Amino acid sequence: MNPVNQFIQIAPDCPLQAAIVPDEKSGKQSIAVIEYQLLSGIPYGYTLQELKFRVHALHKQIPLAELKVNRQRLWDAFFAKPCACMRASPLTKKYGWGVHYDMQGKIAIYAVESQAYRHFVEDVSIKKYFAMRDKRA
Repeated sequence: MNPVNQFIQIAPDCPLQAAIVPDEKSGKQSIAVIEYQLLSGIPYGYTLQELKFRVHALHKQIPLAELKVNRQRLWDAFFAKPCACMRASPLTKKYGWGVHYDMQGKIAIYAVESQAYRHFVEDVSIKKYFAMRDKRA
């Protein structure tokens, strides 16, 4: 489940020429906000599974004490159902962020207007995929 040596480009229908930082709506942190905070705070700090579980725990506001005691049970329950990859993330679909998986499957995000983003797009040694479209064609 943890991809390696891949780059997810922004969705073909993403209208942005420059990435934007997602913000809270109605005082609540969205999935996009949490993903952005985690990935910008610790680039290459999470695999896809680690990121998805951490986002889930933060979004559902699972208390730290419960996570410590029941981590494996919560992990197993969360991954009992299929999880979307970063191609379906709002960061790649709507906010203009590309996602790079390194050789260990760790993730970092790059703004569409950045030199690093262009480097990954041009690098023939990396598998590339587009994020899923936000709307049907």
